[in-house]
Amino acid sequence: MVKIGQLELGEFPLLLAPMEDVSDPPFRAVCKDNGADLMYTEFISSEGLIRDAVKSRKKLEFYEFERPVGIQIFGGDEEAMALSAKIVDVTGPDLLDINFGCPVKKVVCKGAGAGVLKDIDLMVKLTAACVKSTSLPVTVKTRLGWDDDSKNIMEVAERLQDVGIQALTIHGRTRAQMYKGNADWSLIAAVKNNPRIKIPIFGNGDIDSPQKALEYKNEYGVDGIMIGRAAIGYPWIFREIKHFFATGEMLAQPTIKERLDVIKKHLRLSMEWKGEKLGILEMRAHYSNYLKGLSHIKEFRLRLVTANTVPELEQVFDDIENHYMQMTA
Repeated sequence: MVKIGQLELGEFPLLLAPMEDVSDPPFRAVCKDNGADLMYTEFISSEGLIRDAVKSRKKLEFYEFERPVGIQIFGGDEEAMALSAKIVDVTGPDLLDINFGCPVKKVVCKGAGAGVLKDIDLMVKLTAACVKSTSLPVTVKTRLGWDDDSKNIMEVAERLQDVGIQALTIHGRTRAQMYKGNADWSLIAAVKNNPRIKIPIFGNGDIDSPQKALEYKNEYGVDGIMIGRAAIGYPWIFREIKHFFATGEMLAQPTIKERLDVIKKHLRLSMEWKGEKLGILEMRAHYSNYLKGLSHIKEFRLRLVTANTVPELEQVFDDIENHYMQMTA
């Protein structure tokens, strides 16, 4: 049984990665439906939180049925991170996660996210400040290091465990790699196999199929896997991995009806969460991922991203279903 503090996550949990502009509550809801064991909010700026910025505050919100859920924060200032941890504490998630891995330039330039990888002492101070400021279990997500010359993840893991983190997720790339090249899981395994490390170690990077998930589980011995990009438009990946682990067989891909049912739920929750107009607008980014791989989908996709009302969208959904049902009849 994998545990973060007192939080029990099962034998080999599948985690949904926190992804900016993706991992909002509507998206998390459809991933939860399909078997995600632990999910995280989009990362929240500690500076935004302490300034009471509306966007940052909104990201703190979650549905009760999402539990267990973690709120992820980032920042480079000790005091701001400590205050943010207190704010998060009040909202009552299951854990607080710190992002030391985001490679995006605007975050790194502020000395946050992967920017902290250049300064392990600061990383330790920021983490310790959060641990002292919350009653929640604190976890960290990070990368192997800044670049090939500074893959310091072993030292990072030991020192962060020493100041009180209760789980560590490692993305198998450096900041310099961004999302290019292959993730190197051998260093993740080395951290997991370090006799000093007692906390759960989760691996992240390049898991895009049930076969790869099982291969990496067996080869690298991690406590669980975090999935990010492979879940965008395909929340079924969680149930497919679990089914493959249990039976050794691949589940059939979702039918047109299943795809449309999830799209409709995602859209409904998006409108509930953000209001009808914004919910419809922001949902447009998801359609091509949900419908990827279907033949002759271009015309329907164009209609979906130009529709402005619920009746228009419902008509397109009906047309898609009828079109593909006829093709398979």
